[in-house]
Amino acid sequence: MRLTYFLNFEQNKSIRTNMQHIVIIGNGIAGITTARHIRKNGSDDAITVISAETDYFFSRTALMYIYMGHMKYDNIKPYEDWFWTKNKIDLKRAFVEKVDVRHKKLLLHGGEQLAYDQLVLATGSKPNKLGWPGQNLKAVQGLYSYQDLESMEHYSKDLKKAVIVGGGLIGIEMAEMFLSRNIPVTFLIREDSFWSNVLPQEESKMISRHMHEHHIDLRTSTELKEIVGDANGRVRAVITTEGDEIPCEFVGLTVGVSPNIAFIKDSEIETNRGILVDPYLATNIEGVYAAGDCAEFRQPNGERKPIEQVWYTGRMMGEALGRTLAGKKTAYRPGHWFNSAKFLDIEYQTYGWVFPDPKEHEADFYWEHKSGKVSLRLRWDKNTEKLTGVNNFGMRLRHHAFDKWLKDGRTVSYVLAHFRDALFDPEFFKRHEQAIVDQFNLENNTHIQLKKKSWQRILALVS
Repeated sequence: MRLTYFLNFEQNKSIRTNMQHIVIIGNGIAGITTARHIRKNGSDDAITVISAETDYFFSRTALMYIYMGHMKYDNIKPYEDWFWTKNKIDLKRAFVEKVDVRHKKLLLHGGEQLAYDQLVLATGSKPNKLGWPGQNLKAVQGLYSYQDLESMEHYSKDLKKAVIVGGGLIGIEMAEMFLSRNIPVTFLIREDSFWSNVLPQEESKMISRHMHEHHIDLRTSTELKEIVGDANGRVRAVITTEGDEIPCEFVGLTVGVSPNIAFIKDSEIETNRGILVDPYLATNIEGVYAAGDCAEFRQPNGERKPIEQVWYTGRMMGEALGRTLAGKKTAYRPGHWFNSAKFLDIEYQTYGWVFPDPKEHEADFYWEHKSGKVSLRLRWDKNTEKLTGVNNFGMRLRHHAFDKWLKDGRTVSYVLAHFRDALFDPEFFKRHEQAIVDQFNLENNTHIQLKKKSWQRILALVS
């Protein structure tokens, strides 16, 4: 469907001579947050959002729940369809083939042209393909776009076996999707345990065990050599570098993603892996910006990578850029790193920095429940005892608590003493904080006393 409720931009421009046309390419979290925050910060400039993927913005992280039958497409749209008209944000379903920065116009598929005054590139990512023979066969794909979901649904109808190549969050999401339909999954990773390039050894092995318990055929230290097709051009098997042939009718390629920027390669916009930007998300071309998965910072923010392909960073970039385009110049200042995910039925949160191995100046503490489903890791500076990072599996912790403790430079002893203030689990959920503190005291020869929750202290004072 092509949306038809466009503003008559030229007519509005004649009423206000200083009115500009802001065009945003991409209706993901970065692009839509930019549009919303232009409006929230008082600008009434014309805004057009272009996407070839879907008519409306949707929650990309919820795609898996459509496949699993928990939600429908309408359930993952954060805003009602009338929201865009009410907020004077025009939506255009189109594919941008070329950006002409000298004449400030876009060339769309089919020959249509669209002029802009300010341009935001928020085109997201595309799944990596590393040149394997057979990688373009039918039923060989990643999971990023809505079209990927539709393709996965199409090829699942008579699917007997799937192979997923490459670890990481998208890979385990795809595995969970197939398991929800009782489709067997073989998972190939080149590391010796799952996501070991990100997680410390204990957490990586815990998740690997959990995957085996869910009947995922996890094959470690194994790489893909070739994808073999049948007479109809659909995958029928994969061959590993060890020479093993694994029959399958679907291959999920989840070896990471790359910025989706092919259409600007012939423009004057500077790129590396992504579109190069400064702290204000501005490119080398005046009036052209980039945000989200496709943006690459010329100077990374501290320990952060130059390209941040995480949902919440796209949202934060959009908030900053929206303010800038509304006349309130704002740099992207993301603060302390955090992320969250779900490994089947084990929830994961991380705050600050927890690398696979502690740095030379860091001390390390790890606690794991005997069930092998719940764990906590703390890292802190040996000299100052200030907390530097947290990994949490199987418990829910409050983001604002750890963000504040990291900002305030709290010590690991303070964090453990006030650990109950960070708990987000329901009242009757299993509690582990005392066991964590007891083990920390034993290993570090300390005598930390776990404080009562704030509300309990208040009630004690009142009574």
